[in-house]
Amino acid sequence: MPSTQLPPPVRTRSRVTPFRTGTVCALLALVVLILVAVRWSPLMTLDRTVADALHRRAVAEPGLVHANRILTDWAWDPWTMRALITVAVVALWWRGERLLAGWVAATSLLGTLVQQGLKSAVGRERPQWPDPVDSAHYAAFPSGHAMTATVSCGLLLWLLRRYGVGPRLWRTALVVACVSVVGVGLTRLYLGVHWLSDVVAGWLLGVSLVAFAIAGFAWYERRGGPWAPGRS
Repeated sequence: MPSTQLPPPVRTRSRVTPFRTGTVCALLALVVLILVAVRWSPLMTLDRTVADALHRRAVAEPGLVHANRILTDWAWDPWTMRALITVAVVALWWRGERLLAGWVAATSLLGTLVQQGLKSAVGRERPQWPDPVDSAHYAAFPSGHAMTATVSCGLLLWLLRRYGVGPRLWRTALVVACVSVVGVGLTRLYLGVHWLSDVVAGWLLGVSLVAFAIAGFAWYERRGGPWAPGRS
């Protein structure tokens, strides 16, 4: 009886690519930016409703406020996130991966410049309370904490995946990153120093920037630039 050979599996390219992810998130962030700039009434109402509800809870829960302030001012503070990126950049440089080190550092710096530029351009005021539980300075949109955490955690996850860490470490890192990114956004809302749309925009801009950075570096490697791996 003649043997039958199964045809090789058909390989399909995923439609979810870093560039497409970055494009979608950038467009969504642009939509949020426009709605905030024109003060679209439904969004302003949602922002105010969420802020009022969380502030009432925060005033009644001083212990939880203290815990949130520790998390937002220390564990998930932008400078803590930048310190983690600095450690990664130094490690890459020491390993001889100088182009990648520069790429990661430039992406982190660009994230800071984008958020500060948007804050200055939009000039959105932060929530004002007669009985604040925390304070923050400069403009509100977008949330610098949310964007910095997203960019930093995204870059660190990319590096871990790139260097093929084990599945256990990868799952742990993924959980820690997700908790950090979501958690820092929630702390800013709970402490009454940001509107919901500030945080959402920070997340979207952060994902977009990391996705474009990954796509750009992959393109450079495929192109075989003078400092790409395998080139002398």
